[in-house]
Amino acid sequence: MRRTALLVSAALLTSLLPLAVARAADDPPPAPVDRFEGEVPFANPPENGIFTWGSDTDDPPTLRLSPRDDAPEGDQVLAGSYDISGYGGFTHDFAFAEPAHDWSGHQGIRFWWEGQNNGRKVAFELKDGGANGEASELWTTSFTDDFSGWKQIEIPFTDFAYRTDYQPVGGIDHVLGLTETWGYGVTLPVGAPGRFAMDGVELYGRADQSLRASVTTDSAVYPVTEGRTATVRVTVATTGSAPIDEPVTVAYETAGGTASGADYVPLKGEFTFPAGTASGTTRTLQVATLKDRAAAETAETIPLKLTVTGAKAPAETPQVVIDAHGLPYLNSRLPVKTRVADLLSRMSLAEKTGQMTQAERGAVGTGADVTADDLGSLLSGGGSTPTPNTAEAWAKMIDSFQLRAQATRFQIPLIYGVDAVHGHNNLVGATVMPHNIGIGATRDPGLAQRTGAVTAAEVRATGIPWDFAPCLCVTRDERWGRSYESFGEDPALVESMETVIQGLQGARNGKDLHRNDKVLATAKHFVGDGGTAYGSSTTGTYTIDQGVTTVTRQQLEAIHLAPYKSAVDRGVGTVMPSYSSLDVVGDGLGPVKMHARADMINGVLKQRLGFDGFVISDWNGIDQIPGDYASDVRTSVNAGVDMVMAPYAYKDFHTALVQEVRAGRVSEKRIDDAVSRILTQKFRLGLFEKPYADTSGASRIGSAGHRAVAREAAAESQVLLKNSGGILPLKKSQKVYVAGSNADDIGNQSGGWTVTWQGASGDVTPGTTILEAMRGNSARVTYSKDASEPLTGYDVGVVVVGETPYAEGVGDVGNGHDLELSAADRAAVDKVCAAMKCAVLIVSGRPQLIGDRLGEIDALVASWLPGTEGDGVADVLYGRRPFTGRLPVTWPKSEAQLPINVGDSSYDPQFPYGWGLTTLTKVPEGGAATLKAIGAAARAAERAGADATGRALVTKARLIVQRKGITAAFAKPFAEADHLLLAGRYGEAVAKLAQAYESA
Repeated sequence: MRRTALLVSAALLTSLLPLAVARAADDPPPAPVDRFEGEVPFANPPENGIFTWGSDTDDPPTLRLSPRDDAPEGDQVLAGSYDISGYGGFTHDFAFAEPAHDWSGHQGIRFWWEGQNNGRKVAFELKDGGANGEASELWTTSFTDDFSGWKQIEIPFTDFAYRTDYQPVGGIDHVLGLTETWGYGVTLPVGAPGRFAMDGVELYGRADQSLRASVTTDSAVYPVTEGRTATVRVTVATTGSAPIDEPVTVAYETAGGTASGADYVPLKGEFTFPAGTASGTTRTLQVATLKDRAAAETAETIPLKLTVTGAKAPAETPQVVIDAHGLPYLNSRLPVKTRVADLLSRMSLAEKTGQMTQAERGAVGTGADVTADDLGSLLSGGGSTPTPNTAEAWAKMIDSFQLRAQATRFQIPLIYGVDAVHGHNNLVGATVMPHNIGIGATRDPGLAQRTGAVTAAEVRATGIPWDFAPCLCVTRDERWGRSYESFGEDPALVESMETVIQGLQGARNGKDLHRNDKVLATAKHFVGDGGTAYGSSTTGTYTIDQGVTTVTRQQLEAIHLAPYKSAVDRGVGTVMPSYSSLDVVGDGLGPVKMHARADMINGVLKQRLGFDGFVISDWNGIDQIPGDYASDVRTSVNAGVDMVMAPYAYKDFHTALVQEVRAGRVSEKRIDDAVSRILTQKFRLGLFEKPYADTSGASRIGSAGHRAVAREAAAESQVLLKNSGGILPLKKSQKVYVAGSNADDIGNQSGGWTVTWQGASGDVTPGTTILEAMRGNSARVTYSKDASEPLTGYDVGVVVVGETPYAEGVGDVGNGHDLELSAADRAAVDKVCAAMKCAVLIVSGRPQLIGDRLGEIDALVASWLPGTEGDGVADVLYGRRPFTGRLPVTWPKSEAQLPINVGDSSYDPQFPYGWGLTTLTKVPEGGAATLKAIGAAARAAERAGADATGRALVTKARLIVQRKGITAAFAKPFAEADHLLLAGRYGEAVAKLAQAYESA
């Protein structure tokens, strides 16, 4: 079809659409924004132009300016294709380095879109206010591609809503001002390949007051004790913050709701904001409640209906809520079990299933669905943060959601959860600990507990009572992208580090959970996630994460299940099943997704191990169970999952579960068990008495005291693998040449799960890089990232190399990742180590393959992912603390050796499990005779239950033995000795070390 004919057809179609508005006589002519005739460059921020973005390297769409005969305007259109798995789209920052545009005089924005009639939603957003296009508020709306061919999409500015799921910055004014507009963006649909074309972006129409003025209230919910008065603040505001030019009248009336006329004094009337009233002016309304004769009542609602003339009315009707009172479950002096039974007996099926539903905070917007669906829980996924990302904003956001729960009949508080897996890692400025792999390297259970205590204090101070940590996975293959979430490859090591649970929760019986510095912990991922076979994953491009763990019953018990028995004994409050499948050899079931394994969740975890907390699914974890959605819901809940994390499908889950119960496929007894478990933890956390954030501890977030714990953990996590000539520790008098990609990058040294899910390189959060810490110890430090500066005249070089951040299966080897150093890192190592004595620090979440470079490296350190406190790394480099860390996993010679673990029949690694040299001032002397004497003393200590003495003796023997060279015959008994040490078998551990000594 020729362009003229097509445009006639499009114009006719547009004239029939409700969105199309004929231009009024006094409307200004359209103001062009983009014509796509070559006037818009493709660029990157901060340059003026169009740029793409996405959740990973495959997700940004392709873009081109394409000549089209049928272009609605001119000769070219903006066209592209996409295949997005996470999120992706494009943005035009048209005023980044120029004064912002003033759009406040127009009614809306419109553009031509070539429809594919695929029924999918396309999000369109504006960048408003703030300093520039990348530091502005995002306002969003969407349209549905349910048409074919070109169509002009018209969007009034009143259709845009403030984004609640993501903001690059925040705290500007939360008002769509339109006087400082920096650009727009388009977010494309996910899940299937597609293409698009766009043309003729322009502003249309004239703004009138009813479109640019709005009336709001300071809250949607006003809880009040019976007999007291609620105060509602009503505010008028305008885009552009200009005074209103016409009167705005607000009529108000209390009507409807669950409260009766005897519960409050009816209120009815109206008031007017006169012309000229300043934007932001507030009036107050007071709703007085009355005490009736009922001694015990559930919460009652009093809607305050507002009818607005001359401005946009509030998005929802505010509600005054008379608090529930006098009911047994509200009595904090009663036993928790009694309170649970009383509350459960009063609840409807919908209220119970609501408690079993967890939604993502970005999905519920301002939170109306918390009330409507009786939601029991919300979470922040990785990187799902309030704006600004401050402790105060977190507390304010969570309190706003808790307020919504107060509008429900029983006012059951929400339990809000986050993945604080190495400190409160979602919060900018929090203390970021080493990842678990580094904590495992410390071999220090007391320190692990203190890191958990710091994390709990910082998390609870922002209003969050629940942490999805710790991961109790036993990592068996370093190709796994979650390796760093594990304390190590030995279940005995993982068990020893579970003191972190007490750091998070306090006492084993849960009596400390109500404290403002404790949180509910989560043992994850039950069970076997660290044992998945390479190549077994069927999730996207993952190669090992979420795959299949194939084990004998004996292997399952000894390796993967053992840490969960310890966690249950420690009173862990929740358990999260794994995405992975479990295939137990000989049980005849084949691989079964863990979310569906009733034999493991109900049978082993709850019945055999006696777990009395609740089971929370992983993110959309039930969706991976074969079958339709109803089957997924039925299977998982019957298997023992008590709460389902259905981040964006929470309504579907809630509806499906109610239907399954009514159909008899899920029993009410199973529902009551699940809800009882959930309510028990809410009562233990003290949420019924104190649902809102206690921010009294917020001043300690990122404090010197908390960072001192992280610094100590970073120092103890450093594993000295090689130290030829004793070049470490460094001397402050030495002239040091520092190079490498990870020397001066807080994002790289913190790793994934830092501020965002995947983490990022660069200055993502306050902290001290390794380079900055080294400079704090000596002024004689020169830095050249790529080792391009002259290399002569230095006493020693320090090259800090390793990985860039990733999380979960995104980091799987074979999914765009490997275990090799980058070409730039290899070049830096080669240059520096050829020119001078050198120490190489590997900042990574797993071992990296050193290969034939080991000979040219004088000192080698496994630094793991030390977090924000680079001072801890410098402490051991400069001898303020000795190197004491030990390998929590086996360090392989090549990828072909993987998987390789302590206890394997064939074992010939680069460095064995448990290896770790020391820089203590005096390393023990001795040989075979000394080891024999130590062995006798260790056996005696074991018989006497003198654990501290036994551990010290084994450590002394290990330091003696480490002077020998590593061979296969040496490595196997050496690694096994460390396992025996953790198991408390000190005599056998020394005997293994003696065997290693003799083999060398």
